[in-house]
Amino acid sequence: MKNLIPFLIAFLLFASCETKKETTAIPLIGTWRLISAETTEKDSTFSTFNPKTKMIKIINDTHFAFFNHDLNNGKDSTAAVFFGGGGKYTLKDSVYTENLEYFNNRQWENGKFEFVVKIKNDTLTQKGIEKVEKLGINRIITEKYVREK
Repeated sequence: MKNLIPFLIAFLLFASCETKKETTAIPLIGTWRLISAETTEKDSTFSTFNPKTKMIKIINDTHFAFFNHDLNNGKDSTAAVFFGGGGKYTLKDSVYTENLEYFNNRQWENGKFEFVVKIKNDTLTQKGIEKVEKLGINRIITEKYVREK
């Protein structure tokens, strides 16, 4: 019995230790602000970044969300912009896959979008294919974000 008590104490201490969940190799978690965006369709590449709007992407352990709105508080109805979406994501090595579960343009919902991501200092770059067959969309997008502090 005397030998059993130290064993039980050691077992309980070991069992109560919380194992820390391994984080992804790329530190995606945080809030990111879009600083540039370009699209390539067929043989044409062009900027899709609008300096009159602000877009952020928020990433936690399991989900992402993005929001974009005009900087004029919607006062100019001809330039008023707001959209947002989100869902779950996976990250394997540098392959970041968004599963878009929510979006104000419902035809994009349930889309799966795969990107290669890189982080250098406080800049996140993601590049991949945006394809939504029912809308005739098939393009390569490259987006750059800076980490919000």
